[in-house]
Amino acid sequence: MNEKYPEYKGLNLPEISIQIQESWERQSIFEQSMTTREGSKPFVFFEGPPSANGMPGIHHVMARSIKDIFCRFKTLKGFHVKRKAGWDTHGLPVELGVEKELGITKEDIGKKITVDEYNSACKKAVMKYTDVWNDLTKKMGYWVDMESPYVTYQAKYMESVWWLISELYKKNLLYKGYTIQPYSPKAGTGLSSHEINQPGCYRDVKDTSAVAQFKVIESSKGPFAVEGDLFLLAWTTTPWTLPSNTALTVGEKIEYVCVTTFNQYTHKKTNVVLAKSLVNYQFSKGFFAVDGLDELASYNPGDKKIPYFIGDSCTGKDLVGIRYEQLLDYCLPDEHPEEAFRVIPGDFVTTEDGTGIVHTAPTFGADDAKVAKDAGVPPMLVKDDENNLVPLVDLQGKFIKEVSDFAGMYVKNEYYAPNEVPEKSVDVLIAVKLKEDNKAFKVEKYEHSYPHCWRTDKPILYYPLDSWFIRVTEHKENMVALNNTINWKPKSTGSGRFGKWLENANDWNLSRSRYWGIPIPIWITEDGTEQKCISSLEELKKECQLAVEARLMSVNALADFIPGDMSDDNYDQVDIHKHMVDDMVLVSDSGKPMYREADLMDVWFDSGSMPYAQWHYPFENKEKIDNNLAYPADFIAEGVDQTRGWFYTLHAISSMVFGKVAYKNVVSNGLVLDKNGQKMSKRLGNGVDPFETLKKYGPDATRWYMITNAQPWDNLKFDLDGIVEVQRKFFGTLYNTYSFFSLYANVDGFDYSQKEIPLQERPEIDRWVLSKLNSLVQQVDESYSSYEPTRAGRAIQEFVSEQLSNWYVRLCRRRFWKNDDPNDKTAAYQTLYTCLETISLIASPIAPFFMDRLYLDLNKGSKRSNLASVHLADFPKAASNVIQNTLESQMDLAQRVCSLVLGLRKKERIRVRQPLQKIMVPILHEDTEVHLNHVRDLILSEVNVKELEIIKKDNDILVKSIKPNFKTIGPKYGKYMKSIAGLISGWTAEDISSLESNGAWKGEVNGEEIELELEDFVINTKDIPGWLISNEEGLTVALDISISEGLKSEGIAREVVNRLQNSRKEKGFDVTDRITVCIDSSEIIIKAIKKNQKYISDEVLANDIVFTNLDKDFYTDTIESENDIKYSLSKVD
Repeated sequence: MNEKYPEYKGLNLPEISIQIQESWERQSIFEQSMTTREGSKPFVFFEGPPSANGMPGIHHVMARSIKDIFCRFKTLKGFHVKRKAGWDTHGLPVELGVEKELGITKEDIGKKITVDEYNSACKKAVMKYTDVWNDLTKKMGYWVDMESPYVTYQAKYMESVWWLISELYKKNLLYKGYTIQPYSPKAGTGLSSHEINQPGCYRDVKDTSAVAQFKVIESSKGPFAVEGDLFLLAWTTTPWTLPSNTALTVGEKIEYVCVTTFNQYTHKKTNVVLAKSLVNYQFSKGFFAVDGLDELASYNPGDKKIPYFIGDSCTGKDLVGIRYEQLLDYCLPDEHPEEAFRVIPGDFVTTEDGTGIVHTAPTFGADDAKVAKDAGVPPMLVKDDENNLVPLVDLQGKFIKEVSDFAGMYVKNEYYAPNEVPEKSVDVLIAVKLKEDNKAFKVEKYEHSYPHCWRTDKPILYYPLDSWFIRVTEHKENMVALNNTINWKPKSTGSGRFGKWLENANDWNLSRSRYWGIPIPIWITEDGTEQKCISSLEELKKECQLAVEARLMSVNALADFIPGDMSDDNYDQVDIHKHMVDDMVLVSDSGKPMYREADLMDVWFDSGSMPYAQWHYPFENKEKIDNNLAYPADFIAEGVDQTRGWFYTLHAISSMVFGKVAYKNVVSNGLVLDKNGQKMSKRLGNGVDPFETLKKYGPDATRWYMITNAQPWDNLKFDLDGIVEVQRKFFGTLYNTYSFFSLYANVDGFDYSQKEIPLQERPEIDRWVLSKLNSLVQQVDESYSSYEPTRAGRAIQEFVSEQLSNWYVRLCRRRFWKNDDPNDKTAAYQTLYTCLETISLIASPIAPFFMDRLYLDLNKGSKRSNLASVHLADFPKAASNVIQNTLESQMDLAQRVCSLVLGLRKKERIRVRQPLQKIMVPILHEDTEVHLNHVRDLILSEVNVKELEIIKKDNDILVKSIKPNFKTIGPKYGKYMKSIAGLISGWTAEDISSLESNGAWKGEVNGEEIELELEDFVINTKDIPGWLISNEEGLTVALDISISEGLKSEGIAREVVNRLQNSRKEKGFDVTDRITVCIDSSEIIIKAIKKNQKYISDEVLANDIVFTNLDKDFYTDTIESENDIKYSLSKVD
């Protein structure tokens, strides 16, 4: 044997990861894992591009671990897995960061700084933290090609995106419309519906709400005959929109009533109209109903409660057409003002809250705009200084000059700088004005859910915008159908959150009024009659040349670009960002100048284009997409928030352009929360530094903890103590098992050159553990293949801790160091080696560093593999001929019986080294008796008991009682709890035995079919004097805890062996060293030692045990009472 198995003095996971990482880099292991699979069936993976202008967090370790696991697994399975990294480089995250750094706002761009300078700053800032991201990627063991990533700001990528847009344009799926859209004043751009529906965008806020009184003109012409003024009540949570009111909307079939009362602010008598079903809601506080109008006369201002009388009623249809006075008369609509300020019908009106009459401001609500347009009511638009029609709120979120009382004020206090926030918001000031003018019926704070910008965290407005849209609604059915073919993990996200979103998808607002992004490649003549959508740089160059020839441009900015030359040098000279293409004036077919549409496209379109743009399709690598070599993805994974982000845009683009899915399998991982279940944030100070975590605990333990602690799609409560536990319980156990193997294998010179011991010639314990191992391989393979890494990790962990270490190694320990049968010893080594090597393979996707170390260390001693890494090996195949289900069942039964007996010992504080006389096990099936008899000796040895008695089910020794487990039954059959309890109370011993035998019960309760599992019952066994009894999952054991003098003596002997073995280790004796033992102790202990002297001598390799008085160089320990034994050990030369 040339080399020994490496031995270590302790487990240091961080140090192992550093050593293995160096080995990977030195030998190009990642690259080898790709090249060695070249030509094999591809497994396509898409990397969702992160933005490198922000720092990575601990949640990125989780997300990237999930991706890495399946790519590594598929590589082990023989697939060729390309993993191209990417950077998301455009959009709000970058722009807002640059504006903050430069101390400017969007309005300063083009004034204080040129668009060219601004975009240059963005380009520089976008890769600010690439080194940090690359460092995290390396340290956590995420294998992805960082050397040649796709970058969304590069010309090749942008050209592919333009091509996709042109395909949508050709299919007539692009259109321009002036509609009400989500708009972020602080970001200065419109947003798509999927952006504001990402997790956390809708937040509960408390706003000032107002029920306004709109005074009816010529009330006598309406359905109500009243004395005095008549008002229509309309409720709003956005009082700032009231100056823009041009209509009130009612439900034609809703019943409305006229209520006579007094205004609570001005105390004027008033008549108000609202939905009948909402009277109690609006008049609940501070009001009381009266039966007649005359009873109102008793009211005096200052009374605690105000009377009200419900008068005549009508339907909404009777109210349609009624005109009312403008509530806040700052200005009139520029177009058709005569059609404004009247009641119109609307199907969307409900009586769930408010008044049943909807304040309608067409400039600030999509429903409002539609219903007003249908009724011919104009929006509140006025002409600005340049003669353009504009709303009363500008793009910064401020009232324009026409709203004289509030001109220049932000409509939301959140838009102010922290030191400029006014004491009273516009909403409050408007409410105060309404109160003073007898136009407010009720003003109060109201909590509701309001959308916020996903990047600025500020409230959005619904605002009229001239935008380009993608006709998603025309492909909605196809998108839903394709989604049904995708394997979602979890399934509920695909059918629920994502599926429901698709079913209700709106057209995609593509336009963004920003500067740093991919320009929409559409040029239009000033009169809007001619358009061109550019699909490539080659086409743009030709169009520029035509414009030069038409003398619309002096030079062709793409003159040096060579169409067809796909070299990076050729493309690097080209920039098609806004500051460049906006200067390109093209020529229409009729000879008119054409100007590019000013907007950029939604950055989510950038990332959704990556399957094609990363390969510069269709200009290069056509076969990758057309021949399905790199598309669609076999697997993607990102956070659950991407269901309305990247997952959606990938699916939408692929569905509409190619008519197929973009991905076949998707893991939607949950949030990483702090240990208390709170979201991590700088404000709370509960964030976890990923670099510190990896440095202190190592990437393997961190990854293993994250994957096995919770399913990837569930939220993870991240607790560093959990990583410590994983280090100790799993990696510590596996390390100790390897250390045990290497220690004795090196002593005995085992290097696996020995002839393979046939399976049938190995002892049953070997055949059992190899059967369990192959069952594990099968289970882990199936788990990885079905994208269930948690199930795989937990199965490996349970095997290592419970089957391999706690059972096999512990039971076989003697075979390694005290065995005169060379074949048996070889079988033990070969079996344990096989287990360890197999674990290193199947666990390597989750723990890539430690498992590589384990694999390499094993093969250093055995030379069975010359591979440079476990990640270049093949995933093991489960051998069906090795799997013995009956043997596994027998050993499982033995383990369960032992567990129950050891639990009883622990409960009674009887040490395992103390022998006991007897256990009884009642059986329910004949095969259980066969299994028990087969493992009888093993059980007795493990629990240190002399006898095992099997009791048939018709015995009267063990009497059982049963009751329902209300905790588990309640959620399933709460209303039948009492009936179920009554039924169970009458069960006989035979009924209980039948339940335990079948593992479930099915029957009828109150006419309904009921199914109950074993866990839905609590089964207890009546105590027997001198015995302890325990039950678990249908298995019962009874333990005789009486201790005879003989048993006590044997127990003392075992305790002595334990103390002597510990001292051997402490003195550093070799495992084969013979010793002499001197003992000075009590009469009882000496008597016990003499009675069991041969057993003790054999166990501790003692040539002699001498009883003498010790006064120096001795150990003191406790057997029966404190410090009741003194002993010394000396090595025999």
